[in-house]
Amino acid sequence: MRIISLNLNGLRSAARKGVLPWLAEQQADVIALQETRLQEPDRLKQDFSIPGYTGYFLDAEAKGYSGVALYLPRRPDRLVEGIGQADFDAEGRWLQADFGDLSIVTLYLPSGSSGETRQAFKFQTLDWLADKFDAMAADGRRYIVCGDYNIAHRAIDLKNWRGNQKNSGFLPEERAWMERLLVQRGWVDSHRQLKPEAAEYTWWSNRGQAWAKDVGWRIDYQLASPNLSEAPAAVRVHKDDRFSDHAPLIVDYRLEHLRRSD
Repeated sequence: MRIISLNLNGLRSAARKGVLPWLAEQQADVIALQETRLQEPDRLKQDFSIPGYTGYFLDAEAKGYSGVALYLPRRPDRLVEGIGQADFDAEGRWLQADFGDLSIVTLYLPSGSSGETRQAFKFQTLDWLADKFDAMAADGRRYIVCGDYNIAHRAIDLKNWRGNQKNSGFLPEERAWMERLLVQRGWVDSHRQLKPEAAEYTWWSNRGQAWAKDVGWRIDYQLASPNLSEAPAAVRVHKDDRFSDHAPLIVDYRLEHLRRSD
Protein backbone atom coordinates (compact mmCIF):
# COMPACT_ATOMS: atom_id res chain seq x y z
CA MET A 1 0.00 0.00 0.00
CA ARG A 2 1.33 3.42 -0.97
CA ILE A 3 0.30 6.55 0.92
CA ILE A 4 1.20 10.09 -0.11
CA SER A 5 0.87 12.92 2.40
CA LEU A 6 1.23 16.58 1.46
CA ASN A 7 0.42 19.98 2.94
CA LEU A 8 -0.72 21.89 -0.13
CA ASN A 9 -0.56 25.42 1.29
CA GLY A 10 -3.75 25.92 -0.68
CA LEU A 11 -5.41 23.47 -3.06
CA ARG A 12 -5.94 26.12 -5.72
CA SER A 13 -2.29 27.22 -5.57
CA ALA A 14 -0.91 23.66 -5.68
CA ALA A 15 -3.22 22.78 -8.57
CA ARG A 16 -1.77 25.66 -10.59
CA LYS A 17 1.66 24.15 -9.97
CA GLY A 18 0.62 20.76 -11.36
CA VAL A 19 0.06 18.72 -8.22
CA LEU A 20 -3.08 16.92 -9.44
CA PRO A 21 -1.57 15.37 -12.62
CA TRP A 22 1.49 14.40 -10.59
CA LEU A 23 -0.63 12.70 -7.94
CA ALA A 24 -2.55 10.85 -10.64
CA GLU A 25 0.70 9.28 -11.86
CA GLN A 26 1.87 7.97 -8.47
CA GLN A 27 -0.44 4.94 -8.16
CA ALA A 28 -1.08 5.70 -4.50
CA ASP A 29 -3.70 3.84 -2.49
CA VAL A 30 -4.30 6.90 -0.32
CA ILE A 31 -3.64 10.59 -0.95
CA ALA A 32 -3.77 12.54 2.32
CA LEU A 33 -3.79 16.32 1.95
CA GLN A 34 -3.68 19.18 4.42
CA GLU A 35 -4.30 22.93 4.29
CA THR A 36 -6.67 22.81 1.34
CA ARG A 37 -7.92 26.31 2.26
CA LEU A 38 -10.87 26.06 -0.11
CA GLN A 39 -14.50 25.55 0.84
CA GLU A 40 -17.03 23.63 -1.20
CA PRO A 41 -18.72 26.51 -3.10
CA ASP A 42 -15.35 27.65 -4.48
CA ARG A 43 -14.10 24.10 -4.95
CA LEU A 44 -17.02 23.38 -7.27
CA LYS A 45 -15.98 26.21 -9.58
CA GLN A 46 -12.87 24.33 -10.72
CA ASP A 47 -11.99 20.75 -11.53
CA PHE A 48 -9.90 19.34 -8.68
CA SER A 49 -10.56 15.72 -9.57
CA ILE A 50 -7.94 12.98 -9.83
CA PRO A 51 -8.89 10.19 -12.26
CA GLY A 52 -9.66 6.95 -10.44
CA TYR A 53 -10.14 8.65 -7.06
CA THR A 54 -12.96 10.20 -5.09
CA GLY A 55 -12.09 13.25 -3.04
CA TYR A 56 -13.42 13.59 0.51
CA PHE A 57 -13.03 17.00 2.12
CA LEU A 58 -13.38 18.46 5.58
CA ASP A 59 -13.37 22.24 5.43
CA ALA A 60 -12.75 24.76 8.16
CA GLU A 61 -15.63 27.00 9.13
CA ALA A 62 -13.44 30.05 8.41
CA LYS A 63 -13.12 30.77 4.71
CA GLY A 64 -9.71 30.25 3.10
CA TYR A 65 -8.26 28.54 6.16
CA SER A 66 -6.98 25.09 7.10
CA GLY A 67 -8.98 22.11 5.77
CA VAL A 68 -7.98 18.52 4.99
CA ALA A 69 -8.82 15.97 2.31
CA LEU A 70 -8.47 12.32 1.36
CA TYR A 71 -8.46 11.10 -2.23
CA LEU A 72 -9.32 7.41 -2.24
CA PRO A 73 -9.71 4.80 -5.00
CA ARG A 74 -12.34 2.93 -2.98
CA ARG A 75 -15.30 4.10 -0.94
CA PRO A 76 -14.44 3.76 2.76
CA ASP A 77 -16.64 1.81 5.13
CA ARG A 78 -16.89 4.92 7.29
CA LEU A 79 -15.69 8.52 7.39
CA VAL A 80 -14.99 10.23 10.72
CA GLU A 81 -14.80 14.02 10.80
CA GLY A 82 -12.96 15.53 13.74
CA ILE A 83 -12.03 14.22 17.19
CA GLY A 84 -15.01 15.46 19.18
CA GLN A 85 -13.45 18.74 20.34
CA ALA A 86 -15.47 21.64 18.96
CA ASP A 87 -12.72 24.25 18.75
CA PHE A 88 -10.38 21.86 16.96
CA ASP A 89 -13.03 20.34 14.71
CA ALA A 90 -14.26 23.76 13.55
CA GLU A 91 -10.89 24.27 11.89
CA GLY A 92 -11.15 21.17 9.67
CA ARG A 93 -8.08 19.32 10.89
CA TRP A 94 -8.94 15.58 11.19
CA LEU A 95 -10.52 13.33 8.57
CA GLN A 96 -10.45 9.57 9.04
CA ALA A 97 -11.35 6.83 6.57
CA ASP A 98 -12.02 3.31 7.83
CA PHE A 99 -11.48 0.19 5.73
CA GLY A 100 -12.20 -2.94 7.73
CA ASP A 101 -9.91 -2.75 10.77
CA LEU A 102 -7.58 -0.23 9.10
CA SER A 103 -8.01 3.53 9.54
CA ILE A 104 -6.18 6.20 7.55
CA VAL A 105 -6.19 9.76 8.92
CA THR A 106 -5.18 13.07 7.40
CA LEU A 107 -4.24 15.48 10.21
CA TYR A 108 -3.27 19.13 10.22
CA LEU A 109 -1.96 20.19 13.61
CA PRO A 110 -2.12 23.90 14.46
CA SER A 111 0.96 26.05 14.28
CA GLY A 112 1.80 28.30 17.20
CA SER A 113 4.13 30.56 15.27
CA SER A 114 1.71 33.48 15.00
CA GLY A 115 1.65 34.22 18.72
CA GLU A 116 0.85 33.16 22.26
CA THR A 117 -2.86 32.58 21.69
CA ARG A 118 -2.30 30.09 18.90
CA GLN A 119 0.57 28.44 20.76
CA ALA A 120 -1.76 27.92 23.74
CA PHE A 121 -4.31 26.36 21.38
CA LYS A 122 -1.61 24.13 19.96
CA PHE A 123 -0.72 22.90 23.46
CA GLN A 124 -4.43 22.27 24.15
CA THR A 125 -4.62 20.31 20.90
CA LEU A 126 -1.61 18.22 21.91
CA ASP A 127 -3.38 17.30 25.16
CA TRP A 128 -6.50 16.24 23.25
CA LEU A 129 -4.49 14.27 20.73
CA ALA A 130 -2.40 12.52 23.39
CA ASP A 131 -5.62 11.04 24.77
CA LYS A 132 -6.86 10.31 21.24
CA PHE A 133 -3.70 8.44 20.22
CA ASP A 134 -3.75 6.43 23.46
CA ALA A 135 -7.36 5.41 22.85
CA MET A 136 -6.61 4.44 19.26
CA ALA A 137 -3.61 2.31 20.26
CA ALA A 138 -5.80 0.43 22.73
CA ASP A 139 -8.87 -0.21 20.56
CA GLY A 140 -7.44 -3.01 18.43
CA ARG A 141 -7.69 -1.23 15.09
CA ARG A 142 -4.73 -0.41 12.85
CA TYR A 143 -4.02 3.27 12.20
CA ILE A 144 -1.84 5.41 9.96
CA VAL A 145 -2.08 9.11 10.84
CA CYS A 146 -0.60 11.24 8.06
CA GLY A 147 -0.05 14.93 8.01
CA ASP A 148 1.58 18.15 9.01
CA TYR A 149 2.27 17.92 12.75
CA ASN A 150 4.10 21.27 12.90
CA ILE A 151 6.69 19.70 15.23
CA ALA A 152 10.28 18.70 14.54
CA HIS A 153 11.02 15.83 16.90
CA ARG A 154 14.81 15.86 17.25
CA ALA A 155 17.80 17.95 16.26
CA ILE A 156 18.29 15.86 13.12
CA ASP A 157 14.84 16.98 11.99
CA LEU A 158 15.70 20.61 11.29
CA LYS A 159 18.77 22.30 9.90
CA ASN A 160 19.14 25.16 12.40
CA TRP A 161 18.09 23.38 15.57
CA ARG A 162 20.29 25.42 17.91
CA GLY A 163 18.66 28.68 16.94
CA ASN A 164 15.10 27.33 17.08
CA GLN A 165 14.89 25.88 20.59
CA LYS A 166 12.62 28.73 21.72
CA ASN A 167 10.51 28.78 18.57
CA SER A 168 7.17 27.08 17.93
CA GLY A 169 7.69 23.74 16.26
CA PHE A 170 10.80 22.89 18.29
CA LEU A 171 9.78 23.87 21.80
CA PRO A 172 10.73 21.43 24.57
CA GLU A 173 7.07 20.75 25.37
CA GLU A 174 6.28 19.93 21.73
CA ARG A 175 9.27 17.65 21.38
CA ALA A 176 8.39 15.92 24.66
CA TRP A 177 4.88 15.26 23.32
CA MET A 178 6.35 13.61 20.22
CA GLU A 179 8.87 11.68 22.32
CA ARG A 180 6.10 10.32 24.53
CA LEU A 181 4.06 9.25 21.52
CA LEU A 182 6.92 7.55 19.67
CA VAL A 183 9.13 6.22 22.45
CA GLN A 184 6.87 5.62 25.42
CA ARG A 185 3.64 4.75 23.58
CA GLY A 186 5.21 2.88 20.66
CA TRP A 187 3.75 4.75 17.69
CA VAL A 188 5.97 4.38 14.63
CA ASP A 189 7.51 7.29 12.74
CA SER A 190 7.59 5.53 9.36
CA HIS A 191 10.16 7.92 7.87
CA ARG A 192 12.59 7.76 10.76
CA GLN A 193 12.23 4.01 11.19
CA LEU A 194 13.31 3.45 7.59
CA LYS A 195 15.94 6.21 7.52
CA PRO A 196 17.20 6.57 11.10
CA GLU A 197 20.12 8.85 10.28
CA ALA A 198 18.85 10.79 7.26
CA ALA A 199 18.73 14.58 7.54
CA GLU A 200 15.75 14.94 5.21
CA TYR A 201 13.23 17.75 5.49
CA THR A 202 9.64 18.23 4.36
CA TRP A 203 9.10 21.99 4.83
CA TRP A 204 11.14 25.06 3.92
CA SER A 205 10.45 28.67 4.78
CA ASN A 206 9.72 30.99 1.87
CA ARG A 207 12.14 33.46 3.39
CA GLY A 208 15.68 33.80 2.14
CA GLN A 209 16.94 30.85 0.14
CA ALA A 210 15.78 28.11 2.50
CA TRP A 211 14.70 25.78 -0.32
CA ALA A 212 17.82 26.34 -2.43
CA LYS A 213 20.10 25.81 0.58
CA ASP A 214 17.99 22.96 2.01
CA VAL A 215 17.51 24.79 5.31
CA GLY A 216 14.39 22.90 6.25
CA TRP A 217 12.32 21.18 8.90
CA ARG A 218 10.89 17.66 9.01
CA ILE A 219 7.41 18.36 10.34
CA ASP A 220 5.32 16.07 8.10
CA TYR A 221 4.86 12.51 9.29
CA GLN A 222 3.10 9.26 8.68
CA LEU A 223 2.71 7.71 12.12
CA ALA A 224 1.64 4.07 12.33
CA SER A 225 0.03 2.51 15.37
CA PRO A 226 2.17 0.11 17.45
CA ASN A 227 0.52 -2.94 15.86
CA LEU A 228 1.86 -1.80 12.47
CA SER A 229 5.50 -1.55 13.57
CA GLU A 230 6.67 -3.90 10.80
CA ALA A 231 4.55 -2.39 8.04
CA PRO A 232 6.71 0.52 6.72
CA ALA A 233 8.72 -0.74 3.75
CA ALA A 234 10.01 2.29 1.81
CA VAL A 235 9.97 6.07 2.12
CA ARG A 236 10.75 8.98 -0.15
CA VAL A 237 10.51 12.76 0.11
CA HIS A 238 9.70 14.04 -3.38
CA LYS A 239 11.72 17.16 -4.16
CA ASP A 240 11.88 16.97 -7.97
CA ASP A 241 8.83 19.22 -8.18
CA ARG A 242 7.75 22.04 -5.90
CA PHE A 243 4.00 22.20 -5.44
CA SER A 244 4.00 23.88 -2.02
CA ASP A 245 6.32 25.00 0.77
CA HIS A 246 6.05 21.35 1.86
CA ALA A 247 7.25 18.30 -0.08
CA PRO A 248 5.19 15.15 -0.64
CA LEU A 249 6.01 12.35 1.80
CA ILE A 250 5.58 8.95 0.13
CA VAL A 251 5.57 5.76 2.21
CA ASP A 252 5.01 2.19 1.03
CA TYR A 253 3.61 -0.27 3.57
CA ARG A 254 3.42 -4.03 3.72
CA LEU A 255 -0.36 -3.90 3.74
CA GLU A 256 -3.12 -4.97 1.37
CA HIS A 257 -3.90 -2.60 -1.47
CA LEU A 258 -7.18 -0.73 -1.48
CA ARG A 259 -8.83 -2.19 -4.54
CA ARG A 260 -10.98 0.17 -6.48
CA SER A 261 -14.74 0.21 -6.05
CA ASP A 262 -16.80 -1.44 -8.78
